[in-house]
Amino acid sequence: MKKILVVEDNDKNMYMISFIIQKMGHQVIQARTGEEGVAVAAKERPDLILMDIQLPGIDGLETTKRIREHAAGIDAPIIAVTSFAMAGDREHLLAAGCNGYIEKPINPDTIMGEISAFL
Repeated sequence: MKKILVVEDNDKNMYMISFIIQKMGHQVIQARTGEEGVAVAAKERPDLILMDIQLPGIDGLETTKRIREHAAGIDAPIIAVTSFAMAGDREHLLAAGCNGYIEKPINPDTIMGEISAFL
């Protein structure tokens, strides 16, 4: 069983993503803000992080940067989960430290495939 941190402020998305992860047999850790995500990542040391980009407070890009810089020793893959779908967004997210990219609305098959690929 792997430990997966989900940083997501939308209750419906959090529920769906958590449900999928649990059905895959993994443990879910939740954070609702970027600041909480950084703290939880440092404390829990997850195997994978699913990162919403539009968060209250610091956004997902800044959260990703802080996890990469501040949370020493955390090299868990970070998958951006976002509604950004403009040309160049994927490259921008990867350059900011994300390892993958899932577009919203959430497709369960896509999330399961990405999680499996990174674990």
